[in-house]
Amino acid sequence: MNKAFDATARGLRTFVSDVADGFFEITHNGFALVGLAIVFAALALVARPDLRKTGEEQLMGWLQSRKPAPEATDLEPTAIVRTTAASPGDLPKQQAAVAYWLSKKYRVAAEPLSVLVAEAYNLGKRTKLDPTLILAIMAVESSFNPFAQSHVGAQGLMQVMTRVHGDKYESAGGTLTAFDPVTNMRVGVKVLQECITRAGSLEGGLRYYVGAANLDDDGGYAGKVMAEHDRLVQVANGRNPPTMAVPPAPVVRAHAQPIPVAVPPKREHTAEPADPQKVALLSEVS
Repeated sequence: MNKAFDATARGLRTFVSDVADGFFEITHNGFALVGLAIVFAALALVARPDLRKTGEEQLMGWLQSRKPAPEATDLEPTAIVRTTAASPGDLPKQQAAVAYWLSKKYRVAAEPLSVLVAEAYNLGKRTKLDPTLILAIMAVESSFNPFAQSHVGAQGLMQVMTRVHGDKYESAGGTLTAFDPVTNMRVGVKVLQECITRAGSLEGGLRYYVGAANLDDDGGYAGKVMAEHDRLVQVANGRNPPTMAVPPAPVVRAHAQPIPVAVPPKREHTAEPADPQKVALLSEVS
């Protein structure tokens, strides 16, 4: 009985040992075959770039097919067309320096400022006005807030009196384009040109621009614009004048006189309300 049991046990051990040896042999040979297949495939891909390209395309197609579908949104793929922004790195060195300096001082993103700076330089070439002067007026008038509006109707980056100069917006589509930054700049530059021509000088033109041509005091407006202009000229020439914190431009301006462009906020002193008969209206220029 014991001899039979021992024989059976030996038989089982032999069977298990043979199965294990066979499994090891099969797997060993299988891994060897896989390794050889990989080597041959690599050699084939090196020798045949067209096969590699086809394989990559098939793999990318398979990966793309397994990507989950994007969530439905109400965003439009063409929204970039309406975006008033550009990379500062795409600007010439001088313009990029001006954009970064204004961005730091007025706490406005450099990307939309880059479009405004580039447009100011383009307008400067066409109108023979210094582009840094155009930017200085925007800085003093609105702190680069394209949606700024005074209580007397001065609107946009350059605070143009829309009701006085509405005809200048007609070719752009109407007075609502006063809040389009580039359109507001172009109209504002036209108004500035008219003011300078009428006054015969830059500083006199700035007094007309702010509606203080017939007043004894423009509230320091021309001085502020020229000071900012001087700083921007320094930046454009490679220097780095210090920046100071600038509060955001309020929607309601301090002056109640019917001026073509509202006076910037927080003047050092506030002028007394002007006699309406003394106020220079640019509607005569238009």
